[in-house]
Amino acid sequence: MNAESLEGTITWRELWAETSNLIGDRAHARWLCEVASGSVDGDEFLARLDEQATERMVGHLDAMTTRLRAGEPLQYVLGEWSFRRITLAVDRRVLIPRPETELVAEVALAKAAAVGPTRLVADLGTGSGAIGLSIAHELPLDSTMVWITDASTEALDVARANIAGLGPAGVNVRVAHGSWFDALPAELVFDVVVANPPYVAVGSADLEVSVGDWEPHAALFAGPDGLDDIRRIIADAPARLRPGGWLVLEIGADQGDAVANLLSSAGFVDAEIRRDLAGLDRIALGRRP
Repeated sequence: MNAESLEGTITWRELWAETSNLIGDRAHARWLCEVASGSVDGDEFLARLDEQATERMVGHLDAMTTRLRAGEPLQYVLGEWSFRRITLAVDRRVLIPRPETELVAEVALAKAAAVGPTRLVADLGTGSGAIGLSIAHELPLDSTMVWITDASTEALDVARANIAGLGPAGVNVRVAHGSWFDALPAELVFDVVVANPPYVAVGSADLEVSVGDWEPHAALFAGPDGLDDIRRIIADAPARLRPGGWLVLEIGADQGDAVANLLSSAGFVDAEIRRDLAGLDRIALGRRP
């Protein structure tokens, strides 16, 4: 596409069709066109299909299409992605939010919702803020406080941008820089601690090539068996949870037995491994007695 020659001569309906042919996916082409057109949602975009695009808009669409065809993940190209009920800014500084992690957030939300009249939650290694901001967004504003942490200052920059877009619930979120529990004020004990830590074994042949090529390695890899960070979190969690408090972790599909043993050895009760929609072990949880 030549942005200058096309200005005022091509509609979004035509651009959608042309982009679909270029990338071979009509739905993804629509999302690219929505972002390039500045539409706030799909309904607005559909209402503008017969409007003519400006040179700037065509140029933006062209640049995004080029990046996608070069192999960059769609989520990074779009610069945003939906997670549960919120839309998050995402780029190469953070992991791409995934459906499996939505299930982790759902479990943490249920455990936090059962606490009252107030609740204190920590989302360790928050990345884009997906889990922690979902908890702040979906639980009552007047009784919920969420701390989000990350060892990456770049990831926290993305999370802070997402807090700004969260609306009123953003006032209930606190940000701390550091590694796991070390980032949090020492006097705080939590009702729920949740984390999606690195859990890929270094050298794993199971990791998708595009994930290894594009997403931050510090958020992916955790030693020879992928359990280095999980071990540390589980070992430190009992001292940072109130009696009856829950630890909720995202884990690798082959780590269920190992993580269940770690939880039991650390003194957690009601330890459980839950599966994702593909039937794979994905969520580990345990309660401090």
